[in-house]
Amino acid sequence: MSQKLRIIIPLALLGAAGVAYAAHVSAGTLSAFGWESISLICPIGALGTMLASKMLVPRAVISIVLAVAAILLLGRAFCGWLCPVPVWSKLRGIFKKGDGEAAPPSGAEKRALKTSCAGACSSCADRKPADSRHIILGGTLLSAAIFGFPVFCLVCPVGLSFALVFLLIALFGGGDVTWSVLIIPVLIAAEVIFFRKWCSHLCPISSFMSLIGRANRTFQPAIDDAKCLETSHGATCGRCAEVCEVGINPRHPELGTTFNECTRCRACADVCPGHAISFPLIARKTAGAPALEPTPAGASGTPAIGSDLDLDEPSEALS
Repeated sequence: MSQKLRIIIPLALLGAAGVAYAAHVSAGTLSAFGWESISLICPIGALGTMLASKMLVPRAVISIVLAVAAILLLGRAFCGWLCPVPVWSKLRGIFKKGDGEAAPPSGAEKRALKTSCAGACSSCADRKPADSRHIILGGTLLSAAIFGFPVFCLVCPVGLSFALVFLLIALFGGGDVTWSVLIIPVLIAAEVIFFRKWCSHLCPISSFMSLIGRANRTFQPAIDDAKCLETSHGATCGRCAEVCEVGINPRHPELGTTFNECTRCRACADVCPGHAISFPLIARKTAGAPALEPTPAGASGTPAIGSDLDLDEPSEALS
């Protein structure tokens, strides 16, 4: 159910913004929203605005402070529940090849190849590539300072999503035809559909949340050892790691991405056959499962669950 809500909520926000626009009610969007004299903008836009103007802007400062507070409490929940970009990314399925083409490796297969040695060898431990999102974030802020306006706001897929809704209303409601009706969908398609790794490799908003989220300690996935199959039955499962879109392994954190990348999407909780995963305000420290032994390169490191266990079929997670 939570995975369906992750699609419904962003679409509902787009629809609500469209209704407000058509009714001539000034409410804004996720990029810049407000009511009458109260207004807020996204933290990247706020930083870009101040760098471009070379001065402190009170509303921008307030926007950044509130954004930081929200990230410290909820991490990257915005990415998992409010951002429309993951919804548009589902359109990639339309462009998939038929059965004649070999399917690309799944996220679980890619993570298995990357972590097959569990970081045991010195070459893997020393080779940690820079996060490209942080480079994009630096370039975004630098471009605002150089050109005198927040350049990224022109191509931000979040803002473009709402702009597309407004343009369609203007087109069908008043016959207002502009080149933007063609340009904006092309930009969204290029960024989200064809740049398949936009969220994980390119998005500066994701980068900002990831950096601030390193201090987050609340609402992180926690495992009840009494319910987890690995600790309660001695079985091997790994379904929570397989379904995670950002590569977190809740059962064995040392084998996956750090928790500051968690979007609180609840995909791991939905797919867990033992219903062992929850998102408490503050997780209690537990002994956890023993660390996995290093596996040969190319091995998945996640054997299937034993057939002697009667498990409920998990719900399908949002891919």
